[in-house]
Amino acid sequence: MSGLADRIRTARCPRAAGVIVAAGSGTRYGKDKLRELLGGTPVLLHSLRAFERASLVDEIVLVTHPSRLEELKTVCGGWGLSKLARIVPGGETRTDSCLAGVLAASNRCGIVAIHDGARPLVTPELIDAVVWDAYRHGAAIPAVPVRDTVKVAAENIVKETPDRSALYAVQTPQCFQRDIIRAALLAARQSGAAVTDDASAVERIGGAVWLSEGSEENIKITTPLDLQLAELILRRRNETCESDTDTTPTD
Repeated sequence: MSGLADRIRTARCPRAAGVIVAAGSGTRYGKDKLRELLGGTPVLLHSLRAFERASLVDEIVLVTHPSRLEELKTVCGGWGLSKLARIVPGGETRTDSCLAGVLAASNRCGIVAIHDGARPLVTPELIDAVVWDAYRHGAAIPAVPVRDTVKVAAENIVKETPDRSALYAVQTPQCFQRDIIRAALLAARQSGAAVTDDASAVERIGGAVWLSEGSEENIKITTPLDLQLAELILRRRNETCESDTDTTPTD
């Protein structure tokens, strides 16, 4: 990804801040999923390390539940994250938490990459690619085509079957020029709009959002089954890395 980094620096791309949102209650999982171990490492740390290694991310802002603020300040101090600039408390809603992270990013950061801390398998390469697309288009999100047929229903009765070829499942990090996402999140909060992702907030104010190529491996940990799947993906990655570094002596 160094070639991409060189291109962006040459183009004088604004600095990028990674905003890692980890302020949820974990009610669907049953406990704090970000503390769960994945390959012996906390889920949250996997996400943070990916941003630490991304060439185009200059700083990281971690948004956490207020009850974990002091704990994470202590824990993160031992994780060796040189780009972690600050840890801030989240709000009552996801919009509030994302806005807190965006506002906490340094003014020198013209691009903000908002990432769900529960997506631990994101790669530095994917982060850099979406940041680059946000620089070019103003707003960019990773997405993968929907493979299943989707039904729109009301009271258990199917009302519509959308064209699957036009449907995409979106992921994070969702990357934006800072002024765009700040205005969008402020507007969503002021109106009380229920937005499920940051791109929706940008769409509400008429902004165009570019779809970047996502990854099937960039899954979100929502249930214990997701964590088991993540373990398999991580194990395969590690085995691939080991096989790539193995050398066979030659006569």
